[in-house]
Amino acid sequence: MIAGSCFLALSAYKDALIFLHNNAKIRIYLCIVLYSAGEEEAKKMYKILDNIKDVNEMKHLTIYEKELLSEEIREFLIDKVSKTGGHLASNLGVVELTISLFSIFDLNKDKLIWDVGHQSYVHKILTGRAKGFDNLRQYGGLSGFPKKSESVYDFFDTGHSSTSISAALGMATARDLKGEKHEVVAVIGDGALTGGMAFEALNDLGYRKSKVIIILNDNQMSIAKNVGGLSSYLRRLRSDPKYAKFKEELELNIKKIPNIGPGVARTLERIKNGIKQMVVPGMLFEDMGVKYLGPVDGHDITELTRMLYSARALKGPVIIHVKTQKGKGYEHAEKRPDKFHGIGPFDCDSGEINSCPDCTTYSKAFGDSMIRQAEKNKYVVALTAAMRDGTGLKDYSELFPERFFDVGIAEQHAVTLAAGMAKEGLRPVFAVYSTFLQRAYDQILHDVCIQNLPVVFAIDRAGLVGEDGETHQGIFDLSFLSHIPNIVIAAPKCTGEMDSLFDWALKQDFPVAVRYPRGGDSEHFCMPSVREFELGKWEMLCGEGDVAVIATGRMVQTALEAGELLAASGIKVRIINGCFIKPIDSGMLKELAAEKVDIVTIEDNIISGGFGMQILEEMKSLNNNARILNLGFEDKFIQHGSTSLLFESNGLDAAGIRTSIENFINTKE
Repeated sequence: MIAGSCFLALSAYKDALIFLHNNAKIRIYLCIVLYSAGEEEAKKMYKILDNIKDVNEMKHLTIYEKELLSEEIREFLIDKVSKTGGHLASNLGVVELTISLFSIFDLNKDKLIWDVGHQSYVHKILTGRAKGFDNLRQYGGLSGFPKKSESVYDFFDTGHSSTSISAALGMATARDLKGEKHEVVAVIGDGALTGGMAFEALNDLGYRKSKVIIILNDNQMSIAKNVGGLSSYLRRLRSDPKYAKFKEELELNIKKIPNIGPGVARTLERIKNGIKQMVVPGMLFEDMGVKYLGPVDGHDITELTRMLYSARALKGPVIIHVKTQKGKGYEHAEKRPDKFHGIGPFDCDSGEINSCPDCTTYSKAFGDSMIRQAEKNKYVVALTAAMRDGTGLKDYSELFPERFFDVGIAEQHAVTLAAGMAKEGLRPVFAVYSTFLQRAYDQILHDVCIQNLPVVFAIDRAGLVGEDGETHQGIFDLSFLSHIPNIVIAAPKCTGEMDSLFDWALKQDFPVAVRYPRGGDSEHFCMPSVREFELGKWEMLCGEGDVAVIATGRMVQTALEAGELLAASGIKVRIINGCFIKPIDSGMLKELAAEKVDIVTIEDNIISGGFGMQILEEMKSLNNNARILNLGFEDKFIQHGSTSLLFESNGLDAAGIRTSIENFINTKE
């Protein structure tokens, strides 16, 4: 009887919530009554987020409800990301913007593209994926970036910056050719706008005049300042569709005036552009043929909604300059948006990261080495592409500000800038994540290696990076660098070798790439560091057995662990540190060939075109019949998840390598 009464009460409560959700006036009245009794109690009694079931439901919410929803989403994000880690500050900054976009556009037909995708969490929440945030960025769970395979509302996979405008223009072109009617919206940050690809796309967009709405999310860099009342007046005027229509008709009528019409029109255009140069902050975009609206407060839902309505009504490409605060609503993220950009699990109250503060990472070891190198050589300079802290250069930049160059998200420029520096006698070191170096392939080949210039590439996050997934796994650099003439590629087996390897690299008169992983050494690792490197020479760590295991970089530590497991089973193998990936140690390979030793190679790179393939080719050139097993990543993209789990699932943890070597030995004829 009691259970039945409870069930009826719960059903009635659920029905009441549905009724309230569908009746805006009653909701507002109820909110006023509840809030008079206490704001916190009201929030507990009526959760708007729990009742968002459709992408178009934002259209039916009042401004007041959207503001409440913004608070709920921020609380949700802080709670969930504190447990899983992820990109927090950027998402806290776009809450109102995302709600406003969902209020104006219909994602069942309109297309919304998030540049990079760091700020797509709110989008995921509002497209029915809130429950998936318990497994955000975990293996098999919700991706930290937009993914078409995850939702029909993720219209384009992103992960690297500056791509959204190009993709949006491509979609708009397809729409126009097919005679369809819908909007295409690209959200791009001010940092991503520093990427050259974004300006290439803007230039093409302004020429083609396709209808694309660009949201410039300005959350850090001051691109344009509000210049007072006149600017505010022009902003309101220019965002009014009636103004745009009037301007078009006026220009058309003036040009129709016999004899003097075209001349008058040209004169008015020059006068108008001169005035706009002084008072309109978006003339850069206007000159490229893209209408500029803004700046607008990105946390003012009323103003955002009005501006988006106006942009939708205008013809041709439009850019809306939205000013937001990174980390909005969470004090720790507001004070340190860089720290909370990409963060691991943390304590909500203190904002402290749940990690080992004393652990030496490869990035930290690199930063310390750069300071020592700069102290010894006044010509050593460091470059980075908007990744000062991530690459470990924060302390260096403060000690040697005149020898530190952050070029923004512009990897291509960074490489050729370094080439110019090297040509004139400096010793440039470009610190870059492996996945972002892909963007500068032509500059490495054409501007550095053809001229054989002494540029050092400090390739951070080489190999698996984990939770950021396919777009960020650094498993391709060995393959796309190894076939380029003149470049030397090396990898330390531990953090203790970072300083000596960079000391060696900076003394060479040719390009050198030093690759190293995210994080630090294995807790099981205990091996002396190489103090003096010799070009193309490997290190023999264990010298017994009929199978030689040649590993490079971080995989040397894993190979040693696998060797211990094999030894426990009575199998002895030779372990070789392949510290030089290019050139390989031909002398040692000849010795192994003479002894008829079989070879296993291990790398945290794709097998195709990688370290193992070079050894395979070299052994074939020696007409050697030794068997060779190449271990690495297969021809596929690696999804997100913890690095330990990803290594295990790909057979590249110590146990998986032991099994592969045992099978290799057992299948010998």
